[in-house]
Amino acid sequence: MSASAVPAERTAAADYVELTKPRITFMVVLTALMGYVLASPGAPEAWPLAAALAGTALVAGGASALNMVLERRVDARMRRTQARPLPSGRLRTPEAAAFSLALTSTGLAVLTWFSGPLAAAVALVTWGSYVFLYTPLKARTSLATIVGAVPGALPPVIGWAAARHAIDPGAFILFAILFLWQIPHFLAIAWIYRDDYARGGLPMLPVLDPEGRITGRQAVAHTLALLVVSLTPPVAGLAGAPYLAGALLLGLGFAAVAVAAAVQRTLVWARRLFLASLAYLVLLCALLFLDRFLSRG
Repeated sequence: MSASAVPAERTAAADYVELTKPRITFMVVLTALMGYVLASPGAPEAWPLAAALAGTALVAGGASALNMVLERRVDARMRRTQARPLPSGRLRTPEAAAFSLALTSTGLAVLTWFSGPLAAAVALVTWGSYVFLYTPLKARTSLATIVGAVPGALPPVIGWAAARHAIDPGAFILFAILFLWQIPHFLAIAWIYRDDYARGGLPMLPVLDPEGRITGRQAVAHTLALLVVSLTPPVAGLAGAPYLAGALLLGLGFAAVAVAAAVQRTLVWARRLFLASLAYLVLLCALLFLDRFLSRG
């Protein structure tokens, strides 16, 4: 079906949704849910939980939309992103910017009103560091991956602050898990699309490391560090023995894939590392949810 055959309103709606990077927003909401559930002393109440997740999703969508506005010229040079709404010309920059700011301001208002100013403040830091630190640094240094892992690790802290109106040691443990997880995840993506990133002028580590040796070592080092940190929730009273056993198996499996990818250094193994990273995070969240459910009995 040609673009002209698609109803204009439907096409515009789909383009605005695409600006929010739905898959990233889903992961943000999932990890915010993890923080909220683990911080709640009992079973979370439906309405406050829904408000916290909705506010977080709106802020995350607003950040992604503004990221697309700022990177529209880079996106136009990369095959993977040329068809996005802005570089393709389907949406104009002022429209996308206004949409982004509307989402962000609404999300911050929802969080402030229903989840408290602390949760809104963490969300604002997440938004600001993603848009004004990570986004411009991507064009300057491979260290942007580490900087970008900070806003990516803050959603569970938003959920924690929304549930408890405080930030306790448990929130820092969740932050550390998400921070370390993102490095091999991002490296796998950059490995898969390194030619595209080179065309876009983005100095990702796999672009600067064509043989993949440094990239592979970094992926292995961070999966091993993640394995260790993922075993600490029971120490903080966030989980028990069932989680500990499951986290150990997941961590060993994730690290094994990273080692294989570092040794093979092929596109196939980069894709396997990417898929393993997604499976690891979803299953680890499921373990934490299940363990908390069983402990509340």
